[in-house]
Amino acid sequence: MDDGGKYRAPALDKGLDILELLAGSPSGMNQAEIAKDLGRTSNEIYRMLDTLVRRHYVTRSPEGDRYMLSLKLLVLANQHPPRRRILDIAEPLMRALCVQSEQSAHLATWEDGDLVIVSSFSAPGNWRQSLRTGSVIGIYNTGSGRVLAAFQSPERRQQMIRDHRLVPGEVQPNEASFLKQLDDIKAKGCTVEPSGTVHGTTNISFPILDPSGNAITALTCPFIERIDGYPAPNLEEVTEIMRTAAAEIGRQIAGA
Repeated sequence: MDDGGKYRAPALDKGLDILELLAGSPSGMNQAEIAKDLGRTSNEIYRMLDTLVRRHYVTRSPEGDRYMLSLKLLVLANQHPPRRRILDIAEPLMRALCVQSEQSAHLATWEDGDLVIVSSFSAPGNWRQSLRTGSVIGIYNTGSGRVLAAFQSPERRQQMIRDHRLVPGEVQPNEASFLKQLDDIKAKGCTVEPSGTVHGTTNISFPILDPSGNAITALTCPFIERIDGYPAPNLEEVTEIMRTAAAEIGRQIAGA
């Protein structure tokens, strides 16, 4: 394509205009509003909206009259080399925190309705508890899921709740209660709570934030307390190690 835009793709331009417009409208827009903002008629954008919905780039509100951007673009971005860049930054810091804390750690990311472990490191020594890379876990009963959902816009939280597929053993809680819990986690900045899946483990979870304050991924330590005479770092010390690591990963990824 030359500087004058000799080779144009009007349909592609139209679709990208819609995606960019909806990206700046967290509460969604109806067809008439989209047409007005883009300076087009409703008939011009109807087929494009229908295609974007069919391909899952855009979703309709429960009432069917408003359109919102889905998470599919985020999923595609995660499949692109920037995902590798996130891991390149996070993994050396995760290795270091595992050595310093003598605990395991993993990184979890949202992928099209699933919460997936994208990186995992086991604790040094004889005793460890860790999740395998590629494992799919719940958002309701894990520290990673709750932190990742807490640090999103209200609209994105609702999208995640709608799209999430329950994993074996996961139970969907009352939505109002769950949203209140997310608000409390966001106010605290992390979650340190007993595991919702096994006894004897405390999940320490921190968000890795983008410049807008939304969670890109979640860093979690399934903390196991030593009860013998070995002087391992305690829960408070490991929480601070995790806090420092999460902040540094976020700083390197997002520059903030």
